[in-house]
Amino acid sequence: MIVCVAVVGHQNNPLYIQSFTDADDALKLHHIVHCSLDVVDERVNNPKKSGPTLNDTFLGLLYPTENYKVYGYLTNTKVKFILVTTDLDVRDADVRNFFRRFHAAYVDAVSNPFHVPGKKITSRTFADRVSTIVNSFGLSSAA
Repeated sequence: MIVCVAVVGHQNNPLYIQSFTDADDALKLHHIVHCSLDVVDERVNNPKKSGPTLNDTFLGLLYPTENYKVYGYLTNTKVKFILVTTDLDVRDADVRNFFRRFHAAYVDAVSNPFHVPGKKITSRTFADRVSTIVNSFGLSSAA
């Protein structure tokens, strides 16, 4: 189950963070997202030491914690997408599909002429699309 998704700008400023759990866990999930930015920067700045190449936008599993797994995705404009899940047996194909759909929703949101680049995403349509994508996560593999 996805418990948190985040969009972080190229200067590590949060553009969108949504948690799908109790309010008590929200601060902990924000901390996990913030800590994952160090791992993203390490993988981007040291491509020889880690698996993904510079052209690969899917960063894969950033790090596991006791209760969560954190995945990352980097756009061409250095905007970072972070996914926090409680599932221990997530397939990479499902995560890649999630990030592909999430990226499409993000592009639609920032293409809005009323959106100011670099500012928080406050679009209700974007939030609804994210909720739909999160709710459908992993359903294609269940069939």
